[in-house]
Order: sequence, then C-alpha cells, then structure tokens
Amino acid sequence: MATRSQYYELYRRSSIGMQLTDALDELIQSGHVNPVLAMRVLNEFDKAIASNLSKNVKAKSQLKGHLRDYRLCDEVWTFRVQNATLKLDNSEILDVEKVKIVACKMAEGTGK
Repeated sequence: MATRSQYYELYRRSSIGMQLTDALDELIQSGHVNPVLAMRVLNEFDKAIASNLSKNVKAKSQLKGHLRDYRLCDEVWTFRVQNATLKLDNSEILDVEKVKIVACKMAEGTGK
C-alpha cells in the first residue's frame, strides 16, 4: 500500500481540487466533518487523480518556445516557457504567451 508521501498535491490547485477543498471547508465549518477526515479525503483525491491520469490520458503534444527558467526541487521539475507553440495530438496548434510545466516522479503503483 502506498504511503501519503508518495503522492503530490499538484491537482489540489485545479478547478476540481479547489471545489473539493471548498466543499470540505464548508463541511468542517458546519461541523459535519472533522479536519482529520477532510485531510484523508484530500489524500485519497491526490492518489486517485494521479492514478487515473496515469492510466487514462494518452495524449501527447509538442512544445516549442523560449525556456525562461527551470528548477528541480524535491524531485519535482518546473519549466516556464514563453512565446510557445503547442502542437496537440489532434493537430491543433496553439500559440501561447506563457506555459508552466510541472513534472514529477511517478508514485509507485500508478502504472508507469
């Protein structure tokens, strides 16, 4: 069984993660859920989202642009690219001013 530290909290800042956090906050404030249970729910969310994205997303893309900066901290790479062109699997081409890519080591048991 994977421990909590093997999963990243990256997706908590996504729209679905923010909605989950807001809902849990409301439940804590109303006394329906205690904070320990809310943290367990968030930890399960981290595990579930990482596992499902790993198993179900097969899309690829190409990125060209100016690498503004990059860093490695706690096995998490962050790249910031400016004036980028993204070519998606469906041949759609997007010109974007800024792109931030966060890449991390796969947690054990997520598939790849």
